[in-house]
Amino acid sequence: MDDVTCYLLDMDGVLVREDEPIPGAPEFVRRLQREGLTHLLLTNNPIHTPRTLASRLQAIDIPIGADRIWTSALATAWFLSTQRPHGSAYVVGEAGLTTALHEVGYTLVDRDPDYVVVGETRTYSFEAITRAIRLVDQGARFVTTNPDPVAPSPNGLVPATGSVAAMVTAATGVQPYPIGKPNPLMVRSALRFVGAHSDEAVMVGDNMETDIIGGVESGLRSVLVLSGITDRDQVQRHPFQPTRVVESVAELV
Repeated sequence: MDDVTCYLLDMDGVLVREDEPIPGAPEFVRRLQREGLTHLLLTNNPIHTPRTLASRLQAIDIPIGADRIWTSALATAWFLSTQRPHGSAYVVGEAGLTTALHEVGYTLVDRDPDYVVVGETRTYSFEAITRAIRLVDQGARFVTTNPDPVAPSPNGLVPATGSVAAMVTAATGVQPYPIGKPNPLMVRSALRFVGAHSDEAVMVGDNMETDIIGGVESGLRSVLVLSGITDRDQVQRHPFQPTRVVESVAELV
């Protein structure tokens, strides 16, 4: 790992757990900054803008700025802008997604959109989902910010983007194109954002099915931390393996 100059970091389970810093995470981020190593928080969470996420992290002593955060909402907006510049979209999501689309010149509409984009929201509207189904059925292209079927909350799991997308697919027969991890597009767009190359980067995550496979398929080295959802026994069940397994980022300090 001595030649690694760029760290792509998952958030939940790696740096934070239920709005509390994981022990060693603040020190790890500060060491990256002291040594001048490129680092980028890479999250499938499309709800919040980078500014909001940065503020929440700084409040718990993790010094990451908004310019060091790449969300699935930003990756989705970037992807749409490369496919159909200044297009239109019907969006099921919150400020993180709508702001990202506005910033790349997209118009948000509820009639005849180029794309239907489903992201994550705290309160999914049956009316909005019904509208998304009808627009996809009428021919709108179907994209999701990420494939995650559930998301964590203080009270337990809640349905997320993948679950709602499955409803649209069941009603229309149309499969979405998910942008977030493990799609290599998410990782490559992040590397492009910071001007780094896969040969010099490492993915640090807690999920074999998103973080680690996303890194492997993008040609990156990877570090699995056991401070999140994966335990050591589960690692060997996968045909792909991380470069290194550690208890937490505290071992990387």
